[in-house]
Amino acid sequence: MMSRKLKYIGIIPARYASTRFPGKPLAEIAGKMMIERVYEQAQKALDHVYVATDDQRIFQAVEQFRGKAVLTSIHHKSGTDRCAEAIDIIENNENISYDVVINIQGDEPFIHPSQIHKLMNCFTDPGAQIATLAKTFTNKNELFDPNKVKVIADKNMHAIYFSRAVIPFLRNIEKQDEWLSNHKFYFHIGIYAYKKQVLAQITKLPASGLEIAESLEQLRWIENGYKIKLDFTEHDSSIGVDTPEDLERIRNLGML
Repeated sequence: MMSRKLKYIGIIPARYASTRFPGKPLAEIAGKMMIERVYEQAQKALDHVYVATDDQRIFQAVEQFRGKAVLTSIHHKSGTDRCAEAIDIIENNENISYDVVINIQGDEPFIHPSQIHKLMNCFTDPGAQIATLAKTFTNKNELFDPNKVKVIADKNMHAIYFSRAVIPFLRNIEKQDEWLSNHKFYFHIGIYAYKKQVLAQITKLPASGLEIAESLEQLRWIENGYKIKLDFTEHDSSIGVDTPEDLERIRNLGML
C-alpha cells in the first residue's frame, strides 16, 4: 500500500518593528519589495506559500502583489511561534490540513529553491520531526565568527548540538588557522521545516538552559528530546538583509 503524499506549506514570518531595520520587509530591491522577492523564490519550490505578519502595512503589501497573507499576534518572540499561529489560521480559513510547515526567513530575497526541496526530502524519513540545513565551512575567518552557528550531527544525520563556538574543538591542532585543513566543519543554514504537530508542541516548551546560554532556540528542542534531521546544501543561507547597510551593499553589487 502506497503511503499518502505529504502536503507542504511555506510560511514567511515578517514583522515591521525590526530594531536594526524598521519596515525591512517593505524595503525596495530593484523595483520589488523584499518580501515579494522572498515570496517569489518560495513559490518556485512550493505550491502553497503564505506571509505571516503582525502589521497591516505588510499584509496589504502582500495582497497588492497578489500573494497570500495572514495577520498574527504582535507578541511572538520568534518566527517559529508566528508560524505556529499562522498554520492554525490558514487551516481554519482554507478548511484544509497540511503535514509539514516550512519556515522561510523574510529577509533572504536570494533563498534558493533547492534548499526548500532538500528540507522537503528530509521527510521521506517517516521519523523526521524537524529538518534544517548545513553547509561546509571554507573560510577560516568565518569559522570563529559567533554569528556563524556551527552544528555537528550523528551518523543518522540528526543534529547533536548547535553552538556559536567552534565544535568540535581540535585538541591536537595547536594552530587554529590549520583547523579547516584537518577537519570538516559545518555551519547552520537558518531555515527549518517541522511536522505540523511537532511545531505545535515545541512552541509550548519553556526556554531551556542551553537555549538561553547560546541564544539558539533549536537547543530547546534538542534538550527536550526532539530529533532535528540535517541535510547539506552547497548554497549559503542566501544573502540575508539585516540592516540598511546590507541592502545598500546588495544594490551596489548589482545583484538584482
